[in-house]
Amino acid sequence: MAQNVNLKNEYVKFIDEYQKLGHMVRVFNEQDCKYYLPHQAVIREGSTTTKLRVVFDASAKTSNGRSLNDVMYTGPKLQRDIFDIILKWRLWKFVVTADVEKMFRQIKVHKEDQQYQNILWRNDSKKPLTVFRLNTVTYGTASAPFLAVRSLFKIAEDCNEELIKKLLRKIFIWMTS
Repeated sequence: MAQNVNLKNEYVKFIDEYQKLGHMVRVFNEQDCKYYLPHQAVIREGSTTTKLRVVFDASAKTSNGRSLNDVMYTGPKLQRDIFDIILKWRLWKFVVTADVEKMFRQIKVHKEDQQYQNILWRNDSKKPLTVFRLNTVTYGTASAPFLAVRSLFKIAEDCNEELIKKLLRKIFIWMTS
């Protein structure tokens, strides 16, 4: 990354945004850290929104040969396979898609579980490493899809607006049945 200034700047910008949005916080007592997630840049040149995304690797094996994803409860699969969803689109004249921006990062992780989402980071190679804790659902964890869809179900369930409730219910039934 040191050789590619643009890559480094984008990476730093991404991590800074994580901090500014409150999606990660600095850890001062490293004894509270039970696990560290490696991270790396994924570059998608053709992307219109995010060219660089930092990916946290919960599938990385530790010294005991197991990863965070290996020991994590993932929850049941709540959504249909994408193939089934696309096939069902053929039934309708119009279809609507949506993409919730930073969806996983909109969902807080329970305080007790945040200790398993720590990263090491420094903006400058001459400075010491700093420990940060990710406190939102992390892309790359096996439970992320379940937590995202389950959160949408909960929002629909709690929603008071009847029209929104009906719409969300139809979407979820279509997605899951």
